[in-house]
Amino acid sequence: MLGISVALLASQDIRAPGPSGDLKGSLVRAEDPTAPVVLIIPGSGPTDRDGNSPLGVTAGSYRLLAEGLLAEGISTVRVDKRGMFGSADAVPDANAVTINDYVDDTRAWVQVIRETTGADCVWLLGHSEGGLVALAAAQEEDAVCGLILVASPGRPLGDVLREQLHANPANAPLLPKADAAIDALAAGNRVDETDLPAPLVPLFAPTIQGFLISVFSLDPARLAERVSKPVLIVQGDADLQVSMSDAEALEAAAPSADLVRLPDTNHALKAVPPNDPAANVATYSDPNLPLAPGVVEAIAQFIKVPEGRD
Repeated sequence: MLGISVALLASQDIRAPGPSGDLKGSLVRAEDPTAPVVLIIPGSGPTDRDGNSPLGVTAGSYRLLAEGLLAEGISTVRVDKRGMFGSADAVPDANAVTINDYVDDTRAWVQVIRETTGADCVWLLGHSEGGLVALAAAQEEDAVCGLILVASPGRPLGDVLREQLHANPANAPLLPKADAAIDALAAGNRVDETDLPAPLVPLFAPTIQGFLISVFSLDPARLAERVSKPVLIVQGDADLQVSMSDAEALEAAAPSADLVRLPDTNHALKAVPPNDPAANVATYSDPNLPLAPGVVEAIAQFIKVPEGRD
């Protein structure tokens, strides 16, 4: 509990400019003013700076990451996405975004973090879809120390969605329409919602099709090929959303990647019993459950490697 109280005391508000209003986040500063700084980029959907979502996720994974890294002498910034939560004023419509918009926001955060902390560069830690944002941002932003891709897909997200839908036998009647919608969006074309079965409409709603087109067009492995900075890939073997094969695809693509495999660790970075999907999902709503062993340690060790790594 001591680490948690210290982290909360060390937290301060931080802002970056957004299109219509400020982007907002929380800076947790280590005692050493020269400490490395990690920007935590959240995953898909309405995920807040703590890693929680009104869709039933209260695991607090990003808050726990910030607290754990503080104990290792590493500063962090965790943020609310444009149009959501503290960053609600940044854009009028949180759905009318693209990956490039999130890249712009990441670059704005990097600049503000450098100005605020004096850091020469910022580590980008992307969780889930945030890993794709980190990879895309690294193509454009020079002041990046390196990338930490946590539970991040190694394939286009359209392929990931297709696999998830096909994994449930109950979806069989929906699959032809679902596959056609994914193919159309990946090709840059919108789909007519009136042609979709009702269960698929929320997945491919017109309000988010622009975002889906931007996401489906990107291949994380191809982006990883072009990253010359240090890359750490952290993947739990009990992740129900992103597989170890995704992590291995990123490792194979990135010229300087290290892969850490975490046993019995799920997408929320919590320890789970093997082969128990119900218990796995239950951790998503348990903010009192600590992060799985090895998560913080792997990230901290990677960041602390002296300059001049190969």
